Order: sequence, then C-alpha cells, then structure tokens
Amino acid sequence: MTAKIRIAPSVLSADFANLASELEEVEAADFIHMDVMDGHFVPNLTFGPDFIRAAKHATTVPLDVHLMVDNPDESVDWYLDAGADMVTVHVEAARHLDRLIHHIQDRGAKAGVVLNPATPVCLIEDVIDIVDCVMLMSVNPGFGGQSFIENTIAKLERLRALCRDHGVDPLIEVDGGISGKTIGRVVAAGANLLVAGSAVFGAKDRAGAIADLRACAEAGLR
Repeated sequence: MTAKIRIAPSVLSADFANLASELEEVEAADFIHMDVMDGHFVPNLTFGPDFIRAAKHATTVPLDVHLMVDNPDESVDWYLDAGADMVTVHVEAARHLDRLIHHIQDRGAKAGVVLNPATPVCLIEDVIDIVDCVMLMSVNPGFGGQSFIENTIAKLERLRALCRDHGVDPLIEVDGGISGKTIGRVVAAGANLLVAGSAVFGAKDRAGAIADLRACAEAGLR
C-alpha cells in the first residue's frame, strides 16, 4: 500500500460565510473534502456545484468531491464542470458503476467508490482494478461530528487484502470520526487518505491541526 499519508479537511465543518479565508488556512492539506448531500440519499442537504466552483476559485488544493446523492449517474458532470479533481460515488446509489467510473476518468478527474458502514467490501471486487480511490465510511453518512465505527478497522483489513489479491494500489480513504485518537489505528489498518472535519476546522490553528494529524498517522505506521 502507498505509504504517504494524505489529509483532507472536510468543509462541512468550515464557516461557509468565510469560505476563501477558511480554505486559505488549510493550504497544507492534500485535498479539500466536499460533502455533497441531496436530502434524499442522506437525511441532510448541503451544497451543489456552485459551491464547488467557488471553492475551486479560492484554493489550489485539489477538491475531493463526495457525492452523497441519489442520482450520481445523471449529476456527476455538474461537479466535474465545477472543477472537481476527484469524484467519489456511492456503490449503493450508482446504477451503472463501471460506466460512471470510466466517465469520470475520461473527463480528466480521479474516480472513487464509497461504501457505507453496512456495505460489504466484496461488492467492489469487479471494479477494484479500475478505481483510483476506495472510501470507507466510518460513520453513517449525513452529518458531521459522529463517533468512529470500530468495525471500520476490520473492514479496512478486508479491503487491503482485496487490493493485494488484485495487485492494485488505489488510495484508501476513510471518512468519519477521524481525530488524533483514531487516525493511527486507521492508518495501521491500511488507510492513506483521511477526511477530518472538526479535528481541523474546530482548531484555532488549522495548519497545526493538520501537522498533528500527520504526526499521529505516521506514528501509527511505525
């Protein structure tokens, strides 16, 4: 597995009214995580492509756009047009997953798949060879600030085994409940892209919070 640790602060925990300055404070990050929620696939409503476009103009950090929507097959181009550098789509929502992955890649972005906590890793075996990223939800999607689901560790180990069996090395992303207390174990189990919301934007020193998460993650690798 790729050893480099990547941190993706989630703007769900940022101050939307001061988006440009909030993003400026997390320029040390590897990705900015954008949670698009439609109020149907998940019980919450966040933002759409115009917000993604505004973020793209405000930062040079790549945008990791997580589509928690009922219709990713039909709406993905909205977010690609808005500047998404990586788009992750839920296995539970996509109707034509293989086609959708290839479409995202053909548009010049990285393509990822997402598994909810109760969705088994085996469901992505037929696309594991083509994806750029696999994200495991370590909370039930829809709201920030939830507690980390412990079963994610065993699930990460199953995902790592699947990647090893196929000889592939996608980014392994984990979203939900990531903090200095959980990141070490998550990285040790195989993750290398960690989404952190309140752990970054809840801190006064955002750059320092990112550095602290990296240090805790590297300790987990050791």
